[in-house]
Amino acid sequence: MSVLYMGDTSLSTAASYLAGVLTSHQIEFDYVSSSQRCDDRFLETTHDAVILSDYPAANFTSAQLARLQAKVQNGLGLVMIGGWESFTGLGGDYHKTVLSEILPVRMLDTDDRVNWSGPCVVEKIAEHPIVASLPLAENLPVIGGFNEVKAKADALTVLAARRFSVSMTGTDLSFTPLAVSPLLVVGACGKGRVTAFMSDAAPHWVGGLVDWGSPRINTQAPGAEPVEVGQYYAKLFATIIRWTANLL
Repeated sequence: MSVLYMGDTSLSTAASYLAGVLTSHQIEFDYVSSSQRCDDRFLETTHDAVILSDYPAANFTSAQLARLQAKVQNGLGLVMIGGWESFTGLGGDYHKTVLSEILPVRMLDTDDRVNWSGPCVVEKIAEHPIVASLPLAENLPVIGGFNEVKAKADALTVLAARRFSVSMTGTDLSFTPLAVSPLLVVGACGKGRVTAFMSDAAPHWVGGLVDWGSPRINTQAPGAEPVEVGQYYAKLFATIIRWTANLL
């Protein structure tokens, strides 16, 4: 399979994480940095899926986004991964585009970033092929932040982020559960599959999720920095992409 990966700053920085996952799982990809505007030729190449991760909507023309929408309706997979320039974010601004019609979540009209200093636990909400082989019954991973959205009525929330506040009395710790927000939501648009993962694939929002799973994986994509990650972290993102590409 082949994907178009757009965003996460550059292969020498944050993009090295997801690029490393793609390489370790033998998923071919073409890469476009966050500072590079979309060129029409990027949408002419045949791919099984497009990944948008911290790639601002301002990098597209309205005609390019309309073309991307049409390609998804005809079978192209679309994954949006969270970050400050994803969804609404602080400059993502996808809530103002036609992608708001095809993503499986409703985006906020205002800054949707949730930066959380306490525990923010990943928990399974529904059974789905993406999470079927992941150990989500114990030793749950945590993340450091996410984009706040609402799942659409016809979409499926697979994973959620549950925030906790922590207090201490003497030597005893108390964990108080707070809000639960969608983390992984899947759906369909015409013949194409669409997936929204509201946290990041790279630090800092990825938090402890990047270390989830032993043994650890040392990987390096061509042109990227080497990274060391947990095996379940890598499997989660690789499976998200394979499912969205309709190859799972």
